Amino acid sequence: MSSVVLVLFGLSFFYLGYRFYSKFIGDQIFGINDKQVSMPSKNFNDGIDYVPTKKHILFGHHFTSIAGAAPIIGPCVAAFWGWLPALIWILIGTVFMGAVHDFGALVTSVKEKGKSIADIASSTISKRARLMFLVFIIFLVWLVLAVFAMAIADLFVGIPSSVIPINIEIIIAIIMGYLLYKKKIDSLIPSLIALSILYFFIWVGTLYPIDFTSSMNTQDAKNMWILILFIYSAIASLLPVWTLLQPRDYINSHQLFVGLSLLFLGIFVAQPIVDAPAIRSFSDPSTPSLFPLLFVTIACGAISGFHGLVSSGTSSKQLEKLPDSRMIGYGGMIGEGTLALASTIAAVAGISLVGEAHLPSVGAVSDLNWSVYYDSWAHASSNKATAFVLGGGALLESLGIPVKMANTIMAVLVISFAATTLDTATRIQRFILNEFGLVTKVKFLSNRYFATVIAIVPAIMLAFWNLSEPGTGTVRQAGWVLWPIFGASNQMLGALTLMVLTLYYWQKKKPILPLLLPMLFILVLTFSALIVNAIKFSGENSLLFILTLLLIILILWMVYEGINKVLEIRRTT
Repeated sequence: MSSVVLVLFGLSFFYLGYRFYSKFIGDQIFGINDKQVSMPSKNFNDGIDYVPTKKHILFGHHFTSIAGAAPIIGPCVAAFWGWLPALIWILIGTVFMGAVHDFGALVTSVKEKGKSIADIASSTISKRARLMFLVFIIFLVWLVLAVFAMAIADLFVGIPSSVIPINIEIIIAIIMGYLLYKKKIDSLIPSLIALSILYFFIWVGTLYPIDFTSSMNTQDAKNMWILILFIYSAIASLLPVWTLLQPRDYINSHQLFVGLSLLFLGIFVAQPIVDAPAIRSFSDPSTPSLFPLLFVTIACGAISGFHGLVSSGTSSKQLEKLPDSRMIGYGGMIGEGTLALASTIAAVAGISLVGEAHLPSVGAVSDLNWSVYYDSWAHASSNKATAFVLGGGALLESLGIPVKMANTIMAVLVISFAATTLDTATRIQRFILNEFGLVTKVKFLSNRYFATVIAIVPAIMLAFWNLSEPGTGTVRQAGWVLWPIFGASNQMLGALTLMVLTLYYWQKKKPILPLLLPMLFILVLTFSALIVNAIKFSGENSLLFILTLLLIILILWMVYEGINKVLEIRRTT
């Protein structure tokens, strides 16, 4: 199978989905042309969280907030099962499920005065549903913060040439935010200049890498970066969105287009043959079940509950005009699906171009290919995003870019998105804790500084706490050990968000099948994955078993509330 054919097919599928399907659901269900809807960004403009924002700038924020490390890590791990299952799930999931979910959460939040999806659940289903939603979200976001901080720290230590450009980007973004919002300069030229400066410092970073492992051991270096990252995310989440969040994300959106263009150009130039089989042989008893684990392994690259938090948490408070929601909500997810597609191609084809490499799981490798990288599930799940950095770097190398420079470009791309998700998630967690404080009447949670501290401290504990990993018995940071729960809980939140949207638009007499069918699909698959994990954890890790069991109970309770609401509506009509 040619990698070029896969790319052309995938991009064509995404284009058709955006061109036709997004217009259909936008017009027929979400009513994005309704001129009577008042915009929260204008009604509640406070210059901090509620700020009317041009759609191309908001697209940058939204896209880079949702496109963290997960749409790269998930496909890289899922390539273990072969290229076909990953490709099908990314394409179908993105167009018919994930993009619909993100689009719907954004529009509905705007129509409900910028309320979170949990708050909308209160009015749509019940107050109990709102409380359960909040508990579910708080746990998920803590896990997101821990995992993304550890992923960035791993890349800083593994590819120290990425340190300088990532930190310089923060300074560039602050200057750009000042020019855009205080000096009212048009955004395009400054952002292109900023991007050029960023790539200059990528070159500088390759010449002068900042590596702390020469003075401390690797784990201590990672822990130091984790602390720095959490301090940064706390400060960034408290700043007005125009000072850092929006301009940095706008730069990152350009970086994405450049990075993906280079990747796809590398595919057309090198034309690597897909090294992986279409579907892996399941004769090996140690191979995990494709069904349902594939659908929680590739989470953010197909559908993600976290995206609903971004849509209803930050993006809805910055949307300038309701029709912009199509490009930002649906189009943002198409962008993430494209990133997941590129990650898959890097893992199943680009990796065959790599010669010398150093894998986190097995060490030095002299001739890398799919069968070496994915020789076992343990290695595949340990190596995570390395396939994207190495495979993508090899594709860039085919364009004449030196290998160190190519790997740095890939690492900076991953870190930029992950860092955006980190501080956006911290801001969202603050909003959610504020809301939780109102529900439970805990007054100090309404203080933005207290809420920010509570947002990050448990995440730091998850990043530093060590647990025994099921299956291998290896002691690892709790955030990595909890990764299987992250995937399942993330997908389940997506299903529950779709349930809220289904009930919301059903009560407004709108066609709901495009919402109902994805909701049922994800609900069944994710619940099955949780059951599989619970059985696995029951004899290996009591903590993971208890956490999985609690998630199952919360889900059953939420479904009960949804069914109860349906019966209530039917009784009154």
